[in-house]
Amino acid sequence: QVQLVESGGGLVQPGGSLRLSCAASGIIFSINQIGWYRQAPGKQRELVAAIDTTGSTNYVDSVKGRFTISRDNAKNTAYLQMNSLKPEDTGVYYCNTPLLIATSTYWGQGTQVTVSS
Repeated sequence: QVQLVESGGGLVQPGGSLRLSCAASGIIFSINQIGWYRQAPGKQRELVAAIDTTGSTNYVDSVKGRFTISRDNAKNTAYLQMNSLKPEDTGVYYCNTPLLIATSTYWGQGTQVTVSS
């Protein structure tokens, strides 16, 4: 049974940092590309960062230079280090894999990030 558990969110002031974690089970983590997605209030979910099996990364323009995605295959865990946070980074953050998105409706519970003074 597939399970993706996101954690590490919270309330932070503008300019602050958070580190999100995504613990995966039920999938062969090491052969999957992993993405972090954000759903802001009233908006559709968007991909903000992705890392492939070689460690190559991609970011949406709005987070480049501030967010860093990484993975630890030995721990079946992906991370999103978020620095210099802005109010527009507020939203629920989810991790997922392109394969799961294409073949199922599964999403984890997400973790809430709120950037506010």
